[in-house]
This record gives sequence, structure tokens and C-alpha cells, in this order.
Amino acid sequence: MRATMRHLPLAALLLATACAHGGPRAGAAAEAAPADRAAAPADYFPLAVGNAWVWEDQSPGRPAGQAAAPRTVRILERTADGFFRDSERGELRASGECLRDRVRQLLCRPLAVGTTWKSVVAVGSTEKYEIVGAGERVETPAGRFEGCLRVRSVNAAGPVADLVAEITYAPGVGPVRIETFAVAGGKAAPQLKALLKSYHLEGK
Repeated sequence: MRATMRHLPLAALLLATACAHGGPRAGAAAEAAPADRAAAPADYFPLAVGNAWVWEDQSPGRPAGQAAAPRTVRILERTADGFFRDSERGELRASGECLRDRVRQLLCRPLAVGTTWKSVVAVGSTEKYEIVGAGERVETPAGRFEGCLRVRSVNAAGPVADLVAEITYAPGVGPVRIETFAVAGGKAAPQLKALLKSYHLEGK
């Protein structure tokens, strides 16, 4: 069950997952500064036609010596019901309380460590979300970002395994780091790692 860059929609949220016992940066949230609890999810993912993000694949499973081509995700249009559709066929909309796609809620208020929510994505399949980091600093090829939120999601991959995803959002920019893991027996095996290489926001 390996995620690849071609599977990532704009929200980069496709593998929702997270297990309370699994996650590469467990404990980091306790040292992070608090986020602005009054901020809106839209403050961490600007949605406008023309906005674009370029991703660099740094997944550990890539063949040695072979650099993956950067992948660009661009918002193409706004649908009649208010979702922003991107070049990867992802669709996102931000309300006052949550950033969501057609199926799941991806980032919800209050934007503070410990906030949790769930999304039922199919019959018998529920994804669990938690904000596990706030006020974090992230280094990427696109630069250094301060005040970031890290969201961990969890989905059962079987009776003894979970798929875990961590998406880190920078204020005013959007996702800047995406990582996924397979967790079994308390051990996390890294699968996907993507870092923001560059971005373009309309009007800025």
C-alpha cells in the first residue's frame, strides 16, 4: 500500500490516517508554540483560481540516484457549489469551521494541539484526525515556514495495521510537507515524503 506523488490531490490528503501510537514526530507538539485558536482553516490553505504548488518527491522508496520530476498542482476553477477544483481532480472548500473535500474534513477549528475530528469516508471506514503540532518550523526547498500546523490522520489498513498521514500546513501558503507511513506492531515504516518546492498565489 504505497502512496506515490501521482496519487496526491491538491490537499495532498488522500491517505488519511493516524494512529495514536505511530507517527515520526510524536512528542514534537508538546514543545511547539500554540497556534492562533481564532484563525480559520482557510488561513492555512489559500484557495483561489490560479494558485499553484510545486512538490518535490523525497520518498525513501525512490530508486537510488533517480530524482523524481517535480509535480505541480494548480487550482483550475471554482464549481457552482463553491469547491475549488485542481489539476489533480481534487476539490476543496473552506468554511468557517473546516477545510474539506467532497468526502472528508481535513482541517478543523479550533486550530490548536489536541483538536480531533472524524470523517466517515465509506461504509465501515472512518478516518480519525488530530492536530498534533502547532507553531512548528518547517524547512523545505521552497524555504523556511514558521507557525505551521501539523495534522495526523489515521485509517485502518487491516486488523493489525494502520495507514498514517501527516500533513503540515503553513499559514498563508498551504501544505508544505506531506508524509505517510504504514504502522504495524508499534513501528512506523515511511512510505511517501513530499516537500514544497515552490508556489504561486494569485494577488501576492
